[in-house]
Amino acid sequence: MSKFEIRKYGDPILRKKTQHICEITEYIKNLCNDMLETMYSVSGVGLAAPQIGVSLRLCVVDVDPNKESPFILINPKIIGTENKVEGQEGCLSFPGFYEKVKRFESIEIEFLSIDGLLTRLKAKNYFARAVQHEVDHLDCKLFIDYLPDWKKRMLEKEIRKRKKMANW
Repeated sequence: MSKFEIRKYGDPILRKKTQHICEITEYIKNLCNDMLETMYSVSGVGLAAPQIGVSLRLCVVDVDPNKESPFILINPKIIGTENKVEGQEGCLSFPGFYEKVKRFESIEIEFLSIDGLLTRLKAKNYFARAVQHEVDHLDCKLFIDYLPDWKKRMLEKEIRKRKKMANW
């Protein structure tokens, strides 16, 4: 059972600028744990705070198939990138939709850990893709924004159809 309902495409919070976290309080720590619980309950590999209706610069990522390597990224910032590659992506805010998106194969990211330590990390391949996807959420950008206009319109048409059928 997930702690939060995942906000779906069309919810205005997904396009709202997130707020920088100034202090890691008990609320923030509990929110991180609740986000991980929510992400795992829906078989996700990443979840950004706006996807649960919270407009903070916070995301969680765990690409380990055993779900034993969670990363909590507070105020993440991508500071280095290398080599763009195309890969299949989905999003919890777009259930059932998967599209090819170009992302950097390798990134360097800076963030605060849950303990408040400024951390730098190099991420590669699937982990780098997941981190970029979640950081995009914090910057009001969705994976649909990377698609050609014609494909974006087709996807939006399908979403409208699903909404009418109460299947969204």
